[in-house]
Amino acid sequence: MSYESPGNSDSSGRSIEPPNVELSRQTDRLLETLADRQRRVVLLLLKRGAVENEADLLFRSKDETKAALVHNHLPKLEEAGYIEWDRESGTIERGPEFDEIEPLLELIEEHSDELPYDWP
Repeated sequence: MSYESPGNSDSSGRSIEPPNVELSRQTDRLLETLADRQRRVVLLLLKRGAVENEADLLFRSKDETKAALVHNHLPKLEEAGYIEWDRESGTIERGPEFDEIEPLLELIEEHSDELPYDWP
């Protein structure tokens, strides 16, 4: 994909600005996080206050997805700062970066009737 240089306009005459690289990276990170259904579900449940510990999530998961949740998805969410996960006690809570992803979670909830049937 190519971008026009500053000062150029699109076919409607609107000015096209080059993308802000840092914002683009942040957007990529947010969308990458939400690209996986298990991570979306964890974040949406956390947003709704419906999860307090790992057991709440494991109870809702199919057997084949439990290992991926514990060994892949929860660590990724923790690394991104969206959750705080105490592996010893199993507690899960909102992380320091949760506010960064919450607006997208709200959009998902508000427009759930417009999204594909298998969302979240």
